[in-house]
Amino acid sequence: MSVSIEFSKEQGMMLDIAQRFCAERWTVEQVRSQLLADSSFDADLWTEMVDLGWTAIAIPEAHGGIGQSLAEVVPIVESMGRQLQTAPIVSSQLVVQALLAGGSEAQKQRWLPELAEGAVGTVALVEDDGSWLLKECGLAARAVDGGVQLDGFKGFVTDAPVAQIVLVSARLGDEPILVLLSREDLAGATLERQTVIDETRRSYRLSFDGLVASGDQIMAGDAAMAALGALERTAWLLVAAEACGGIAATLNLIIDYLGSRRQFGQLIGGYQALKHPTVDVLTGLERARSHLYCAATRAQDEDSEATLRMAKVEACDSFVFAGDRAVQFHGGVGFTYECDAQLYLRRALWCQHQFGDAFHHRQRLGDLLF
Repeated sequence: MSVSIEFSKEQGMMLDIAQRFCAERWTVEQVRSQLLADSSFDADLWTEMVDLGWTAIAIPEAHGGIGQSLAEVVPIVESMGRQLQTAPIVSSQLVVQALLAGGSEAQKQRWLPELAEGAVGTVALVEDDGSWLLKECGLAARAVDGGVQLDGFKGFVTDAPVAQIVLVSARLGDEPILVLLSREDLAGATLERQTVIDETRRSYRLSFDGLVASGDQIMAGDAAMAALGALERTAWLLVAAEACGGIAATLNLIIDYLGSRRQFGQLIGGYQALKHPTVDVLTGLERARSHLYCAATRAQDEDSEATLRMAKVEACDSFVFAGDRAVQFHGGVGFTYECDAQLYLRRALWCQHQFGDAFHHRQRLGDLLF
């Protein structure tokens, strides 16, 4: 069955606005400055994004949002990826989509309006084993007085110090559950900074020691399964969007260098050994964006899993290739901290291993397609 790739007028306008805004408000100099800051969260930039309505796009009007689909978020995340931005659009959107898929009406009324107005959300889904199977979590939950007690930890929790809501996966008996925790709930939790390959992100280990959540903070049973499925699909799509933006920026970095660096009296961009891989980066970008916007078109379909997995694989593999070529083309300087190419390669490696690497997804695509 053939599938059309629809790029709506709204998406085109959003891409144009987002690219201009991100390019003007987040230069590579600001990326480097943020690396030395205590936090990767820029409150002023986040306020501007909220004022533009970006946090409310995929939230229904009944809950204070604009009422568009997840597809309209894709151009924003792609534009942010071009500039290596760290604003928590993706992590907040994961919470939004989980609430829409599995949250109770009371939970939606409690949190969706706040998220639409700019409350920062994040997810705590990963443990030390790094498993990408979200339904097989290890954090223990124990039933107590109509709620649950959490004992254990989660890793790679981004923007944890500034998050107003953290969505935590846990295991109650043999079943997965999701727990919605406010900043006040986390007062007794321990937060420890983790070192990761992409230091434009701030990742934290979140440890729970007897933290108790009430029953109205829990998604369980079919609701938890639906929310976890929505989390996975949203993550695959938005990480692919971020990677596509990163490929485009890396390609520009390569072309600028090949058009300015001279060796043996001529521009190095004239050498076929550099021309051909650069064309491979370009074709990788075109493949990745085709997969991305096909996946965005089908994101809400019940049978969208294969399309979303393919978008994640194609975009992240192409981004890693582009980042690697950018470092290599810059020669010895490419391996130094001063070269911007390594910033994109670090982001590419981070994206590749978020919510499943290429091997993981290809294994599951084999089961889906054959």
